[in-house]
Amino acid sequence: MRPLCFLVLILCLPLSRADESIRALDRQPIVLGRDARAVPTHELGLELAYFEEAWSPAPTTSALREGATILTQCGVAITSAELIRLEAPARYRSFHTAEARELASALRLTKPTIYFMAGTRQSPSFDAEAIGRANSDARPEIADTVWVARGARDLGIVIAHELAHVLMDSGEHSGKTGNLMREDTAPGNTQLDAAQCERLRATATANGLLWPLPDCRDGGLRGGTAVDPACLPPCGPEPP
Repeated sequence: MRPLCFLVLILCLPLSRADESIRALDRQPIVLGRDARAVPTHELGLELAYFEEAWSPAPTTSALREGATILTQCGVAITSAELIRLEAPARYRSFHTAEARELASALRLTKPTIYFMAGTRQSPSFDAEAIGRANSDARPEIADTVWVARGARDLGIVIAHELAHVLMDSGEHSGKTGNLMREDTAPGNTQLDAAQCERLRATATANGLLWPLPDCRDGGLRGGTAVDPACLPPCGPEPP
């Protein structure tokens, strides 16, 4: 029994050391402007994590703004987002399932989470991958995440496309011209149809990734005389 116990101890040590060396160095909120023409029905919160050897805040936040604008067509507003700078050993900085599971377990970031990585070691390899719940039975630690490798083109469209996969909990692609869910993410492929939007909202709400917003278009009257409290201005003195 002693050799077996010793072996178990040896096998456990590297994971413990790796976990101790994975950390979030700092966090900064991302302020997203609201399109006055859009009437959001659901809100989404995100955390974005990056390794600074491969990414910097400017392109990631710019791409998120573009992706957020694309998702407004489904009534989705990203109401909170935070950019997190990571530190970890080199083997964690490229996407690979085993290390991604350890990374996500050590960080425990709020989901959905978008990870901006130095590269990928998956085979076959993709510029970006979305992990929903339907394809994460064997890797539950990375459910509701997106992994983007350095060099991904049309980054804003990539973010919207992969987030849509996560929110719909589906890996399906569309053959429709101009559709966001075409297999190739490219300029011009930004549209979602009514059925896709309905599936996205319903599935993500059921999975706790989206939250319904009050309908304040009629002042919160909801078609009657009872004002939805969420549509009332905050209590306190009027601003000067």
